[in-house]
Amino acid sequence: MAEKVPPRRVRIDRRQVRALAHPLRTRLLGALRVKGPATATDLAGLLDTNTGATSYHLRQLAEVGLVVEEPGRGTGRQRWWRAAHDVTSWENTDFDDDPDARAAIEWIQAEQVRHFVEHAERWFAVRDQWSPQWRDAFGMSDVFMTIPAARLEALKTELWQILERYRVEADPEEPDAEQVQIFLTVLPLLLGRK
Repeated sequence: MAEKVPPRRVRIDRRQVRALAHPLRTRLLGALRVKGPATATDLAGLLDTNTGATSYHLRQLAEVGLVVEEPGRGTGRQRWWRAAHDVTSWENTDFDDDPDARAAIEWIQAEQVRHFVEHAERWFAVRDQWSPQWRDAFGMSDVFMTIPAARLEALKTELWQILERYRVEADPEEPDAEQVQIFLTVLPLLLGRK
């Protein structure tokens, strides 16, 4: 088996977070990460939008280094784009001193929650079409615990390391392999708090 390339990562800066805080831009970047390189026309068809808007927003993402042109592809006016990074990260406190960037991060996080809800609703609508093995493999659960912030940070780091190990070891050519999306969310239990 060929050696896997480690994921390209970026810890987004103020310019990038502002550029990413747009519904079509987040969808474009996500589609390029999931589907791979594509043209504005391909992405417009995939995301049910128009090519002009898609092209404009790809250029906005390129200006801040979140997408790049795919070298050696395309002819004339046809440009192929790819995500510049596989993983985008930030800490909630990265933009505490920048109200505009903080508002952009808050929008992005709210968009992630909306995406999760839509994704779950689509799954619920089609889950009976999947085999029992897959229906049992998919799922949601939660855990309640009392833990200090440093230990919670260590737990998140360890969970991400496990997820990354499985991602690197994954073989998309393996029989019965499917693309899956794993959401990791850690929130305070606000029961009884105001």
